[in-house]
Amino acid sequence: MAKKEIYDLIVVGSGPGGYVAAVRAAQLGLKTACIEKETRLGGVCLNVGCIPSKALLDSSEYYHLAKDHLVEHGIKTGKLTLDLSVMMARKEQVVEELTGNVRKLLEGNNIEIFKGTACLAGEDRVEVRQDTGSGRKKTAQTLQAKSIILATGSTPVQVPGLEFDGKRIVNSTEALEFKTIPKHLGIVGGGYIGLELGSVWLRLGTKVTVVEMLPQIASTMDGQVGRTLDRILRKQGMDIRLNTRVSGAKIQKNSVRVTLENKDKKEVLSCDRLLVSVGRRPLTQHLGLEDIGVKTDAKTGHVLVDESYRTNIPNVYAIGDLIPGPMLAHKASAEGIAAVECIAGLPGEVNYDAIPAVVYTWPEVASVGLTEEQVKERNIPYCVGTYPFSGAGRARCMGEKDGFVKLIAHSKTDRILGVHIIGPRAADMIAECVLAIEFGASSEDIARTVHGHPTFAEALQEAAMGVRKCSIYAS
Repeated sequence: MAKKEIYDLIVVGSGPGGYVAAVRAAQLGLKTACIEKETRLGGVCLNVGCIPSKALLDSSEYYHLAKDHLVEHGIKTGKLTLDLSVMMARKEQVVEELTGNVRKLLEGNNIEIFKGTACLAGEDRVEVRQDTGSGRKKTAQTLQAKSIILATGSTPVQVPGLEFDGKRIVNSTEALEFKTIPKHLGIVGGGYIGLELGSVWLRLGTKVTVVEMLPQIASTMDGQVGRTLDRILRKQGMDIRLNTRVSGAKIQKNSVRVTLENKDKKEVLSCDRLLVSVGRRPLTQHLGLEDIGVKTDAKTGHVLVDESYRTNIPNVYAIGDLIPGPMLAHKASAEGIAAVECIAGLPGEVNYDAIPAVVYTWPEVASVGLTEEQVKERNIPYCVGTYPFSGAGRARCMGEKDGFVKLIAHSKTDRILGVHIIGPRAADMIAECVLAIEFGASSEDIARTVHGHPTFAEALQEAAMGVRKCSIYAS
């Protein structure tokens, strides 16, 4: 009979939700174990998502700057060459270092790490199956705990007729590992994953065509921001087809022939790689949810939880991409902390009105709170203040004049409802806005806060002034 280990908490999955939950549990004195099926810790985000994609985005941006913009600063580089293998090796090194740091973090907090595939074996038990290799049967070990947190993340959605083959029709993981630069990359889906990966290869010389069935790319964005991003990406050379559906794709030798439909018109797009990026779904397969009766949403597959992240099974909790809400690493981390604190009897919670979202194209896009469309739908009286980066001295010094800051506030109380930024360093600027919403700040609070000069953040201050039509520089 397999040995049963007894823990206060077992965390299934070591991604940003799982490893953060495990560390918080250890800090609160809970005897904790973490189960991960992959060799490296860190989950999708660190291994094949957030981190490697940002490493390639940064590398490709350096190449783009050297090729097209350094000369504007009087810097002449001569003949420019690109070694894709070195770029990929750097990406891999970044991933290796960060995943190694996660292991050190868990081990430093005395969290026991188990490698293997987890399956719920009861309300308080998890079976860990390990593949011993060489064609032998998998070994199994049963762990027992007072509480279990499921944090297994998500996986790319497969589209019928566009099944991944790993070579010509690929998912986001495979699009991070091309050995050669594609001549023409087709992308199905105009969400943030497709736009970010499209930006990487566009900068490196690939022709990129994005096919989106909706009338706007990145449809969850504020409409004004989304339209601006569309215009800028087109200016950079990205071919974007809106209101267009992909009805099928066929692989023919070294190319993919993709059938597009726009209203009554049909067109065949030929590309050498096709990235299918239409979203992700909760990764619940083989987790044993049905065996112990954990309820899920029949339509989306999400695990259903209450305000403390508890499922209908009292000892089992779920966080991150497994449950409803935006599939963001920082959301999962916040939920991991909140769930553990609830387990420990503390008042853990997450303010979903103050979760930032970032798209790492260039310029970057970042937002928090309500969009203008959402404010209108809810019939909330509001005022808007905007300010272009072309008016910010720091942005002009860097030659980054595209984009703007948009601040939405309640017209009666002046409380900030949402902030949307498209421009340089938007990913970092949004933190001030998240804090403002978290503290219930007004636009006047930001307008009266002294911002350093010259900085990008001055554009936020000017937008806040614009809400009350008192901006010094806005027309």
